Amino acid sequence: MNALLLLLLDSRAPSGAHHHSGGMEAAVATGLVTDLTGLEGFCRAKLRTSARVGAAFAAAASRLQSLDPERTGLGALQERWGLLDAEFEARTPSEATRAASRQIGGGLLRLLRSALPKADLVTPWTRCREPSPHHPLLGLDPFAVQAMLARLAPGIDECAATAAQCAAQLPPSLPADGAPALDLLADYHLTTEVRLFAS
Repeated sequence: MNALLLLLLDSRAPSGAHHHSGGMEAAVATGLVTDLTGLEGFCRAKLRTSARVGAAFAAAASRLQSLDPERTGLGALQERWGLLDAEFEARTPSEATRAASRQIGGGLLRLLRSALPKADLVTPWTRCREPSPHHPLLGLDPFAVQAMLARLAPGIDECAATAAQCAAQLPPSLPADGAPALDLLADYHLTTEVRLFAS
């Protein structure tokens, strides 16, 4: 992995976990996550549900972005983007989650354009949101958090590989693993008076 990719994937990046907790702040606030075991369970649950959906749609969007508008036809391309967006929305019932997703995506695009102004921005990659900003919420040992992330590495790799395999599928065939608790947490997060993270 090169240094530029590490920079773009750093949780301190403007589009990363520095601003978005991925539901962790709400999970901590409601008492659903109180320790390292709970944090690991939360991350594993996301890997089996929303991460599979997000990764597959990111890979499909990357593939769609790489298509030549002249060969595909601008109208056909816009129609395909509309279908992909509609299918993602159907799998994301929470408006708060959809808004956070668009905010993260827009931030990542801005970051990529500032770091790689001449790049075509079509190289796909998938990652699990690292819970690095969350140990201040829980007071956890950062070394223990990193060790937990290392334990999750095989699942993250599997999620990314599955997403890459799904990239060429039609949007209705993409994963639709539900995570109702995450949707409820996202909506709850918007009602709290004091928030450290945007989502």
